[in-house]
Amino acid sequence: MDQVKELADVPQEFVRDGLQFINRCTKPDKREFIKISQAVGVGFVVMGVIGYVVKLIHIPVNNILVGGS
Repeated sequence: MDQVKELADVPQEFVRDGLQFINRCTKPDKREFIKISQAVGVGFVVMGVIGYVVKLIHIPVNNILVGGS
């Protein structure tokens, strides 16, 4: 009987902790949101450039190694 009660308490405790966490969090203001968006955008661009350069180098090297016809 105690084990069933303990199993029922786990989800309730999880929800309670989650609500406390959400209530403690603050939304970013406009300036902070723009900074975060710019950082994410720069990350996308950098990863795209790295992927493009790797692909640009990989294709000729692969053709040399494989000996494309």
